[in-house]
Amino acid sequence: MNERIYITTTLPYVNADPHIGFALEIIQADAYARYERLIGRDVCFNTGTDEHGQKIWKKAQEEGRDPQEYVDEAVTHFAVLKEKLNLSYTNFIRTSDSAHVRAAQEFWKRCDAKGDIYKKKYQVRYCVGCELEKTDSELVEGKCPIHPNLELERIDEENYFFKFSKYQDALLALYTDAQFVLPDTRMNEVKSFVSHGLQDFSVSRVKEKMPWGIEVPRDPAQVMYVWFDALVNYVSTIGWPERMEEFEKWWPVIQFAGKDNTRQQAAMWQAMLLSAEIPPSKQIVIHGFMTSGGAKMSKSLGNVINPIAIVDEYGTDTLRYYLLREVSPFEDSDFTMEKFIESYNGNLSNGLGNLASRIMKMAETHLSGPIAVSAQEIPQEYREAMETYHYNDAMNVIWKLIGEADAYIAKTEPFKLVKTDSEAGKKIITELVYSLSTIAYLLAPFMPVTAETIQNAIKENHALTPLFVRK
Repeated sequence: MNERIYITTTLPYVNADPHIGFALEIIQADAYARYERLIGRDVCFNTGTDEHGQKIWKKAQEEGRDPQEYVDEAVTHFAVLKEKLNLSYTNFIRTSDSAHVRAAQEFWKRCDAKGDIYKKKYQVRYCVGCELEKTDSELVEGKCPIHPNLELERIDEENYFFKFSKYQDALLALYTDAQFVLPDTRMNEVKSFVSHGLQDFSVSRVKEKMPWGIEVPRDPAQVMYVWFDALVNYVSTIGWPERMEEFEKWWPVIQFAGKDNTRQQAAMWQAMLLSAEIPPSKQIVIHGFMTSGGAKMSKSLGNVINPIAIVDEYGTDTLRYYLLREVSPFEDSDFTMEKFIESYNGNLSNGLGNLASRIMKMAETHLSGPIAVSAQEIPQEYREAMETYHYNDAMNVIWKLIGEADAYIAKTEPFKLVKTDSEAGKKIITELVYSLSTIAYLLAPFMPVTAETIQNAIKENHALTPLFVRK
């Protein structure tokens, strides 16, 4: 078994507060990182913020602020997620960090030395929301389908281009690994995109028009296109090219991303890696969008879900539970507060919380001391689910154990039996404590605070206060 593993999320832009879609991505990545640590691996877990590009420049201009000052303040809204979502990441990279800037410029130089960067004049329609060029076939009624509220901009200038078209065959060869992009629908999507032919893409902008970016080596009149710059974070955060021993310790990477990032992560970035002569990523795991009431979340519709507000009222583990068990790991999922509260009441407060309280109350009352719990086994069904990123299936294994423990209590009624047959009643209560310990152990990647609370109660043999209480 490889004892080390490196995983990363995408880097969100800092022009808007964190939303429920990014919370889904980073919580999925965190659960996977915690699982890998649970089975004994050393984990490097990267996230951070994307701080360059046109949308950041525009936002700073709207507020009449220096862009560096703007991003320095905006990044705090993302750094706070570590505590609010109880994240275990080891690296937090900002694309304005000096080490990242140097790495992006070195990456450019290597692609340039390979003959893969050239300059030309061009005209294109551009979605600032995606920070991507758009062709007619990608538009719906002349609008970007992901950002239909934004007017497309027309770019007419001379920029540098990357020879994306050169890497069509190499990318298709990469996709022969059926597990390289998950799920299959996204693998088929990127295969189709690449097999239909690739167009070279712009990797710079005229600095006079859009100055907020990393300067192009040997051409101070141009700055790097935000995607070229930002993607390099996956190698710069682990030391490339300055600390190669550290880089080689961790690379390659498992990337978590949303479905609107499939092309960038699975095609553009892989071609860039090939150009720079860096091995490709290990795997790319794509999740769907979060909708609300069947509609895409947007501020104009008033249906945006604020993950921090949910945490402040219901607690971190409650949100983690919902996003990991009730939301599809790969497809679009609908989020409404009604569904959230129903799940909270049924599966947490009246489910896990009630079971843990009942067992530990019986244990404190009737057992002479703590139960010594031996090393835990991970069920094969749970392991297979986690290693294929089916978090909901892994959690279903846990909730099956919860159901079995509830049924065992109902069948044996140890709280009554212990009064008439003390030893038999204590034996059943002990068995239930063992079951609860297994539940807590398996719960740790998903709901770490809840798992630790239960484990501590077992170690000390004390009753639990209610686990799930609205604040």
